[in-house]
Order: sequence, then structure tokens, then C-alpha cells
Amino acid sequence: MTSTAIVTVLCPDRAGLVAAVTGALWEMGANLADTSFSVLGGGADFSAICELSDGDDVDSVRRALSALPELEGAEITVRPYRYEPLHGPEGDVTHRIEVSGGNQPGLVARLCETFVGFRANIVALHAGPLSRDHGRYVIRLSVWIPESAADACIATVANTAETMGLTCVAEKT
Repeated sequence: MTSTAIVTVLCPDRAGLVAAVTGALWEMGANLADTSFSVLGGGADFSAICELSDGDDVDSVRRALSALPELEGAEITVRPYRYEPLHGPEGDVTHRIEVSGGNQPGLVARLCETFVGFRANIVALHAGPLSRDHGRYVIRLSVWIPESAADACIATVANTAETMGLTCVAEKT
């Protein structure tokens, strides 16, 4: 009988990290569903919903990942996943939006609030300063927007960005 788990790894960023983690999970026979990886400052965050093969449990997965040299000193969490492993239509990305400019307090919160009234769902968000362009802050959003509200939602996001002195580029996927 298979079970579903969520695997999270927080560790220093290093080359080969994603390959090591996904390779170990594959060798165990785990099937990956939604998976994400992000560099966060000098660290890295990996999260995946995994369908575990028969005979594997959260403890055996945790032990296998802990044995990887790439994960030395990592915070590894493997626990049962109690939600539906596959997302519904609101998890599909209909638009990608990039907002950039100078960083300011409340920037991410103000932009994210614009989606609420349109019943849009933020599927993924990546935000941070660009190290090669000091002073420039970039927010990249992958969102699901109901088709009937898409034009108005995108216009509101662009207007909000403009009032904050930022640029906004949106594309339909």
C-alpha cells in the first residue's frame, strides 16, 4: 500500500543538491508530485510531495536523505501528507507576472492583496533582490486567474505596481 509524504530540506545552497535529493527519492521508488526548489539567501529550500513505494515510510526516507553527503547538516523533514496530492484547477498557472523596481516595506503584501478581490490564486511566488543589479527587487508570480476576471486583475496589478514606482510585465501562459 502506497502512502503520501511531504519532504522538506533546508540547507546551505550548493551545486548538485537537487540532483542528489531527487536521485535518492527516485532510487527509493518515490513518485514526485508537486515539487519546488528555491535559493533563499545563502540557503536552499526543497519541498516535494512524494508517493512512497510499498515498504517505505517517512522514517526510511528521512534516513536515506540524511545519508547523502550533499545534505550534511541539513534540516530534513519527512512527514505524512494529509491533503490531496494533486491540485485542482486553481493550481494551474494561467499567467506569469513580473514586477520589478526598488524595494520598499510592504511591497509583496500590497501586490498579493490585489489578487484577492478577483478570486485569483497565487500558485508560486519568488521575490528578492538581484545581486547583479543592486537596488532592484523582483517579484515573479505564477497565478491562476479566472478567465472572466483576468483582464481586470492584470490591470489592477499593473496599476498598483505603477503607483509604487515599479514596472509590471504580465503574460498569459
